[in-house]
Parts: sequence; C-alpha cells; structure tokens
Amino acid sequence: MSKYFKTLVGALTLSAFTISSAYSGMGVSLMYGQVETDGTETERTVSGVTSETNSASRSEKYFGGSVFAETEYAGFTVGLDVVPLKIKLGDGSRTDTTSDANESTQEDGTVKAEAHLDYLTTIYAHYPIGDYYAGLGFHYTNVSTDETLHTSSYGDESITGFQLALGMNSGNLRYEVSYSDFDDISLTSSNGDKITADADNMMFKLSYIFGQ
Repeated sequence: MSKYFKTLVGALTLSAFTISSAYSGMGVSLMYGQVETDGTETERTVSGVTSETNSASRSEKYFGGSVFAETEYAGFTVGLDVVPLKIKLGDGSRTDTTSDANESTQEDGTVKAEAHLDYLTTIYAHYPIGDYYAGLGFHYTNVSTDETLHTSSYGDESITGFQLALGMNSGNLRYEVSYSDFDDISLTSSNGDKITADADNMMFKLSYIFGQ
C-alpha cells in the first residue's frame, strides 16, 4: 500500500472508532511555523581524490493547514492529524566552474535543489490540565526533492519524528504551540553524492473542532 492509502485507512479507522466514543471530534487547523534545517552535501570520491563537502543552514517560514480526528481514551485525547500540503525545508544553488576527478565537464554550471515534507502525519495524545493540555506526538512524513542537476538526481526518503506541545481549549477553538524534532535525513544521488540534514520545527496552530 502507498503511504497515502495507509494515511486514508488510518483516518477512516479512527473516525469510525470515535462514533461510539463518549467524546469524538473532527476538525481543521490553520498553522504558522518555521523549519530550521542544517545540511551537508558530500560529493562522491573518485580515484582516491578527497571528496568535496558543502554545508548550509536554512530557515523557512510557512503557512499551512491540516485535518484531524480524535477521541478520548483512558483520560487522554488521542488523534490523527494530516497536513495535505508540502512544507518547504529549504533550497539552494551552487555554481561549479572547475572540473576535478570527482566531476566531469558535464557537471560544470549551476545546480539547484529544493526539499519538502510531504503529507506530514501525526499521531498525538493530549493530557488535560484544566482548560490547558500537554501533548506528545509521533510524526511520519516523506522528504521529497526537486532538483536541477546535470548528470544525476536524488530520490525521496521517509522519516519519523516526535512532537512536544502545549495548548488551550476554548469551546470549539484550540490554540497550540509545538516543537518537533525529525530524524536525520540522508539522501544519495544516482551518481553517489550524499546529502545529510537535520530539521526542527516550531509551530503555532489554531484549530476548530466540529461537534463539540
């Protein structure tokens, strides 16, 4: 099954479960966040020549939205949240003007690359503290790349992460601030170049819950 089908099945299963629950809710969210990414590109080693390494940091602000469904279990509110949009991790470009043993003349010129988080999916649990709550979440998402390279391309990779959240419920509205840390990202191009990156996310979310 594709990751999108798995996400759909999970959402439908949770929704069906909440129908018979003492509390159930479905809703939509608007979010504003900032992703901090530190990355390193290492060119392949050819004929014993030391590979070239380039490092960079990116900070990307974004607006987005999500849909979620949740229920109560053992005093916790547990749910599934899906962002049906891409969240940009960062982009960059580099101009190669000199060929060495790691490059051919075909690789001279400007190369560009951009990375996104696709369909960020979160399973979460909220512990109520009066009108407030503390939250813990588990992320699953796909890192996709769009690049303009001369002789190679990078693939995609699935990663996980965790989320810590603090929020407040007020009627049908919910206000939440959260911090997320993702697993290290590792991508290898078709010609053997490698990119490694670490991404963190701070986010503010405003949600509306139907049926409360």
